[in-house]
Amino acid sequence: MLPDPTLTLIWAGIIGLAIFVYVVTDGFDLGIGILFPVMAPGAERETAIATIKPVWDANQTWLVLGGGGVFAAFPLAYAILMPAVYAPLIIMLLGLIFRGVAFKFRSRTTRIWLWDFAFFAGSTLAAFCQGVILGAVLQGVKVSGRSYAGGWWDWLSPFSLLTGVSVVAAYALLGSCWLIWRTTGAVQDHAYRMAWRGGAASIAAVGAVSLATPFLNHDYFSHWFEVPGLYYSAPVPILVAVTSVFFVRALRRRAEVAPFFLAQALFLLTFIGLGISIFPWAVPGQVTIWQAATVANAQSFMLVGVGLLLPVILGYTGYAYWLFRGKVEAEGYV
Repeated sequence: MLPDPTLTLIWAGIIGLAIFVYVVTDGFDLGIGILFPVMAPGAERETAIATIKPVWDANQTWLVLGGGGVFAAFPLAYAILMPAVYAPLIIMLLGLIFRGVAFKFRSRTTRIWLWDFAFFAGSTLAAFCQGVILGAVLQGVKVSGRSYAGGWWDWLSPFSLLTGVSVVAAYALLGSCWLIWRTTGAVQDHAYRMAWRGGAASIAAVGAVSLATPFLNHDYFSHWFEVPGLYYSAPVPILVAVTSVFFVRALRRRAEVAPFFLAQALFLLTFIGLGISIFPWAVPGQVTIWQAATVANAQSFMLVGVGLLLPVILGYTGYAYWLFRGKVEAEGYV
């Protein structure tokens, strides 16, 4: 039995949604870890931790859904891509583990400086490796038959390092904007200053990656600069520029909520740009989503399960954010 073309598109959309939601939710709590060294020990760090304590576990659910969805819905893509990015993937998982352990242990030890460093290092490593994995996939992998044919270090390149640094900068921006929204006083004032720096670095990174990506692969170039792809791609850089202007204006007038959602809008636009570049490839230049997809009856069976679970995940995540929606100080919610 062959894959169903419509169900294949639906599954690509579900996985894309899961990855995007993970990036814009777990991104801001990883961003707070990245910013930890420039926060003052004591009240400022405790306040930052208190803002993410109720939601950070739920944010990582989307990573499981995205990764598990690729494994189940596009097994050929999973089998080819995983060996290509084993090294950064393992480092990312170790970073997430260290981040989680540090999050729990820092309040139960006299060596808080050690676990604060582990929280920073784990968050930064995880973010950097996520960017490296993205860059490694975008630049393409060697395939022979139905298997990965490249070497252990093929993922490492100037482009993958650029995307790694870009994700770190972007997550730091999300973290600072989250603190603007959820804190007051001196912590919020510092968050505004961090958001200015993070915004400048993120916008520069988006520009650098956007300029480099079309020249990695002729398909990318044609999707961006040749008809009919040009019709879809042309609005994206314009909208990025407009969103950047609104973001700067929001910071200047010291808006509290707008910077966070405008930063997320920048992520959404870069995500759309990524989709324009790679569609319809599951393994860029090698395997399309229809070639990589599992059989139709498996697609249908899994879709029923996701249809039942997705509202539950959205429900408890939304309830957690609503319940802990207030401003936060070191002592807790106010």
